[in-house]
Amino acid sequence: MTDSPTTRGFPDVEYAARTKLAQDRMAEAGMDGMLLMSEPEVQYFTGFQTLFWQSPTRPWFVLVPANGKPIAIIPEIGVSLMRQCWLDDIRSWSAPNPQDDGISLLIEALSPLKTVGVMKGHETHLRMPLGDWERLMTALPALRIRDATGLVHGLRMVKSPAEIDKLSRICAIGSATFDAVPQFAREGVPLEEVFRAFRREALAQGADGAPYVVGASAPGGYADVISPPDATPLATGDILMLDSGMVLDGYYCDFDRNWAIGHADTTAQRAYDVLWRATDAGLAAARPGNSCRDLFQAMSSVIAEMDDSGGDIGRLGHGLGLQLTEQPSHAAFDTTELQENMVLTLEPSLSYGAGLMMVHEENIVVTPQGGRLLSTRAAPDLPVI
Repeated sequence: MTDSPTTRGFPDVEYAARTKLAQDRMAEAGMDGMLLMSEPEVQYFTGFQTLFWQSPTRPWFVLVPANGKPIAIIPEIGVSLMRQCWLDDIRSWSAPNPQDDGISLLIEALSPLKTVGVMKGHETHLRMPLGDWERLMTALPALRIRDATGLVHGLRMVKSPAEIDKLSRICAIGSATFDAVPQFAREGVPLEEVFRAFRREALAQGADGAPYVVGASAPGGYADVISPPDATPLATGDILMLDSGMVLDGYYCDFDRNWAIGHADTTAQRAYDVLWRATDAGLAAARPGNSCRDLFQAMSSVIAEMDDSGGDIGRLGHGLGLQLTEQPSHAAFDTTELQENMVLTLEPSLSYGAGLMMVHEENIVVTPQGGRLLSTRAAPDLPVI
C-alpha cells in the first residue's frame, strides 16, 4: 500500500524494487510482459490485499510490463482499494459478466506484446475460466506464452528485510499463542474446544487470523495431522499436537508444538528428542550454498536413528511468506540452492509404534551462520501438561 506510518503493507519503494527486479529477469528471459492472476502474486507486486479472493465469482489480473508500473485489470468493486496501492493504470469492468469478464480489456492490454510470461508450473493455477483463457488465446494467435513460474518463485523465495520483519512479528505472535496452550488444554477438555480456544488466543495475541489450525490428540501419539477435531476429551497419556498457520498483514507463520497430557511414555519422549536434534541438524545446514536436498538429508540422517523408512510425508519443510507453504521443498528431489534471507520451515517427522507419528516444526531465516529462528524454539524435552 502507499507510504504510511501504519504497520500495514510496505512503502511504495518496496513494490517498485520487486517490479524492477522482475522486469530485469523478464528481459533476460525474452518476455515483453508478465500476466499474474493469483492472490499472492497480485499482492506481491501491488500490495492489494482483500478477503474478496475467497469468492470465485470474479477474476483479477495484473500485467507487469517491460517497463513502468504494473497495470491492474480488475472488477470495478476493487478499484477503490487498488487506488490506495502504488499503481496508476487501473482498468475495470462491471463484474461478474460471464460473457466478458475482463477478456476484452485483457485482449487490448496484451495485443501490443509478442511474448508474455504466465505461471504454468508446480504450485500454480490458472485463476480464470479455461473457456475465457481459450477465448483470449484465440483472439491473440501470434502471442507467445512463456512459463514465468521459476522467475516469480525465485523472486518470492528470497525475502526483503521488511518482509522478514513482518514474518518475525507473526512468528512472535504464534510463539506467544503456543505458550498459552497449557492454560486451556487440560485433561477432560474436548479437542474441538482446544482448537477454538487456540484460535481465540491467536486473535488476542494480535494475529489477523488463524486460518490453518490442525492437530490431534491420542494415546501415545497420533496417526495423522490433518483431520478436523472432534469432541473426544484430552486424556492422561495422550500426545497433543497443534500446528498453526497464523497470518498478519498477509504473511504467515507455520509451526507446531507437541505436549504430553499427564505423562509421556518413553517412546514418545524418544521420538521428540530425535526430532529436536533433527531440527538442530537442519538449523546448521540452513546456510547459503547448501541445497534443499542437503537440508533434507541433514535432518533425515538424525531421523534414521528411530525411523529409517523415509516416511511418507514427502518433504521435511518448505518456504514461507505470503502463503502458508511456498517454494522450495526440503526433499530429495529439490536441488534449489539456499540463499541468504530465504524464510523456511524445518519440519522433520518420523513414524513409530503401531502406526503413530510425530512432527516437529520451526520457522527460520537462512543466514551465513545457519538458520536463525523466527519462532521461539520448542522445549528440548517433551512438555507435560
